[in-house]
Amino acid sequence: MRRASFVYLASQSPRRRQLLEQIGVRHELLLAAADEDVESLEAVRSGELPGAYVERVTRAKLKAAVARLATRRLPAAPIVCADTTVALGRLILGKPADAADAVRILTLLAGRTHRVVTAVALAASGRVRLAVNTSRVRFAPIARDRIERYVASGEPFGKAGAYAIQSAAAAWVERIEGSYTGIMGLPLHETAALLEWAGVDVGP
Repeated sequence: MRRASFVYLASQSPRRRQLLEQIGVRHELLLAAADEDVESLEAVRSGELPGAYVERVTRAKLKAAVARLATRRLPAAPIVCADTTVALGRLILGKPADAADAVRILTLLAGRTHRVVTAVALAASGRVRLAVNTSRVRFAPIARDRIERYVASGEPFGKAGAYAIQSAAAAWVERIEGSYTGIMGLPLHETAALLEWAGVDVGP
């Protein structure tokens, strides 16, 4: 593929923007219009396993972004999409619906090891590639009042598993196995490999 001078990032996540900047990738946002129902893409299907779920959602988001680029008649460039979920066994713990749901999720995670599964997909020159990263995070036991204070801060909302690893919740993390950036929402090792495949310069 010919070299690309920038990529589109089809994500509202400021963390994913930060991570692309960290590896020196110039990017522009390719966000959904107000009439696009992006949230519906994240609905969990009955019996769906976490890995299958996050891969399906990421592919659906990428497909929508490719159509968005064509509709808006923007300059061609690779498109990056990603999705993250938190899982306890077969149980998918997505973004909390409200404060009570956030407390429920964090109570489930307290004192246990959970998986953070992030898929990243890239479309370039009519071709698509996808990679999945799975990491494990061990939370210490957490007192109910600490959970409630964290939820009251507003940090859990919009986050899979009701927490952000780079927030105050890091104080609960006893152990991580895997990719810190994957837990943040964009595994940089896998992302860099996809970008290099698409002809995007990465890093120094």
